[in-house]
Amino acid sequence: MEQGHPRRWAILAVLCLAVFVVSIDTTVLNVALPTMSRELGAGTEELQWFVDAYTLVLAGVLLTAGSFSDRFGRKRMLLVGLAVFGIASALGGFAQEPWQVVAARGLMGVGGSFFMPGTLSILVHVFSAEERASAIGRWGAVTALGMVLGPLLGGVLLEHFWWGAVFVLNVPVVVLALIGVAWIVPESKDPVARRADLPGTVLSTAGMGGVLFGVISAPTRGWGSGVVLGPLLGGLVVLALFFLRQATAKEPMLDLRLMFSRQFLGASGTMAFLMFSLLGGAFVVTQQLQLVLDFSPMSAGLATVPLAAAIVVSSPLSPAVAKAIGARVTIALGLATMAAGLAVLAFFAPGAGYPPTAVGLVLLGAGMGLAVAPVNDVLMSAGPPESSGRLSAMNDTVQELGSAFGVAVIGSVLALAYGNALPGTVPAGMRHSLGEAADAVRGMPAGQGGPLLDTAHRAFAHGMTLSMAVCAATALLGAVIAFLLIPGAKKAQPDHRAAEPQGESVPA
Repeated sequence: MEQGHPRRWAILAVLCLAVFVVSIDTTVLNVALPTMSRELGAGTEELQWFVDAYTLVLAGVLLTAGSFSDRFGRKRMLLVGLAVFGIASALGGFAQEPWQVVAARGLMGVGGSFFMPGTLSILVHVFSAEERASAIGRWGAVTALGMVLGPLLGGVLLEHFWWGAVFVLNVPVVVLALIGVAWIVPESKDPVARRADLPGTVLSTAGMGGVLFGVISAPTRGWGSGVVLGPLLGGLVVLALFFLRQATAKEPMLDLRLMFSRQFLGASGTMAFLMFSLLGGAFVVTQQLQLVLDFSPMSAGLATVPLAAAIVVSSPLSPAVAKAIGARVTIALGLATMAAGLAVLAFFAPGAGYPPTAVGLVLLGAGMGLAVAPVNDVLMSAGPPESSGRLSAMNDTVQELGSAFGVAVIGSVLALAYGNALPGTVPAGMRHSLGEAADAVRGMPAGQGGPLLDTAHRAFAHGMTLSMAVCAATALLGAVIAFLLIPGAKKAQPDHRAAEPQGESVPA
């Protein structure tokens, strides 16, 4: 029986360190935005791009980066990506102008796009089929933990240091990851030397960038705005041209037969709905904790610990459950558990204090931990190992799209429901969000501002119920997709790999 690379668990630890730093950066900046607004003189739109420049560039470059990873070597691209990410983090930490922060975040997205696919694709090569699900489960748990713990770490840093610490924090972690990757991670690449698909590279980057730009701009501009519809529709047209290019090119970036297989569509669709539900729900809960329950940023971060704890507990159990009842049922069960947690947050948490929120977060984390490992394993088993960089990049792209759509759509639902629930007598400056309402009543007399704020809280509770219900329905839809599309065997497909030597260099 194939045993995998002799140092595979040490390799997993190094790769988890690398992925932890990039997943933290998905959420860590949120708690620093008010401080950065004051000290850099940044407006609302600039603050939005502090966060979104990273996601936009990361998702836009991922498919290209995955192709390069297979072509030029996964370890090599991992090292390049980590180095770029670390340099960009240092530049961001000492930025003096808002545009410098946006540029640094975009450069961090470039670095992240080059080392994120490498982390998962390398696992495919160093672990045997029997151990791969367990390894991917730990990888997925660390990724989720980074996203969940980002606000908490950001709050701790802001309590003791300046805002740039949320950037500089990355530098020592990146240095450790670079040393570990250079020392212990084996190289692997596609043994077939393929020519670079330059038209495909340009089309995929432009198409993904346009779609993400439109989606990211929607919560502030509105879905009917030309700033949203133009890039969104233009991006979809360019992506259609990209797929046409892939269908006709002699050496395409992507294998469309693999992409439209039942197994890949089932796993990627499930992952998209999972991330939509998770990030959309987290977007609403974060506001509830700080604006309704009046938690400080650090306390709000601590309040999300039940979510992280549930992920830590359920993730190691996931491979054993999948082996017993099959990946398809395990994934569907995980999504259904997430839906139950989101239903608790929708119908019991608004206006009821923190305990129902904690219960909902535990169920949400338990379901996610149960589902992530088998989803990733099914997706990475959908094609041969020589395509693992591209498969991993497509997996990461689907996650970023699901996350971006989750925040944009749920943010729009929350804003619309909140505004519609307010009576017509409420001042116009309070109608857009609960945060604006809280700012507006600060200068009013208590007898006037208190009742208005209570009205705004009731409207937010209505919006939270509706938006969380949408998240719960989306998670249930993901469970249905998993059950219908993911193959029902306990192992979705036999492992594609032939027996291969597991030395310092591992060709695909």
